[in-house]
Amino acid sequence: MKSNIVEISYTGHNFSASISILPGCVSIGTTPETIKKNIQEAIFVHLAGMKEDGMAIPLSLKGKYQLVYKFETQSLLKYYHGIFTKAALERITGINQRQLSHYSTGLKSPRKTQRDKIKKGLQKLGLELSTIDL
Repeated sequence: MKSNIVEISYTGHNFSASISILPGCVSIGTTPETIKKNIQEAIFVHLAGMKEDGMAIPLSLKGKYQLVYKFETQSLLKYYHGIFTKAALERITGINQRQLSHYSTGLKSPRKTQRDKIKKGLQKLGLELSTIDL
C-alpha cells in the first residue's frame, strides 16, 4: 500500500494539516482527530476536482493508499498533553519538564537531537505497551 505524508502543525488555537503532493489541499481542526477526518475529506474533494478538470492524479493517491501523519514537535506535545504529563515525558525522553513545556508552547523549537529523544522515547513506550497481555 502506498503511503502519503500529511504534515500536522499547531497554529495557536487549531491544528492544521497539509499534504505536499496536493498543493492547496489543507484543513484545520481543534483536535488531531478532527484534523485527520477533515484532511481525508479534503483529499477526496481535491482529487474529485482534479479528475473533473482532467488533471493527473499523483500515483501514490491512485487505488489504495494510507496517510502517515507527521507531527511537528509542538503539535505532538499538544495532542498528547492530556495523556502524558510533563513528568512522564521527562522519564521516557530524558528531557526536563521545563524544556518540554517550552516545546509544547512553541516558545522554543527542539534541535534534531531533542526531537529524536522524544521520538525514540515514545516509540520505546509504544513497543513496550504493544507486548502487554491482560
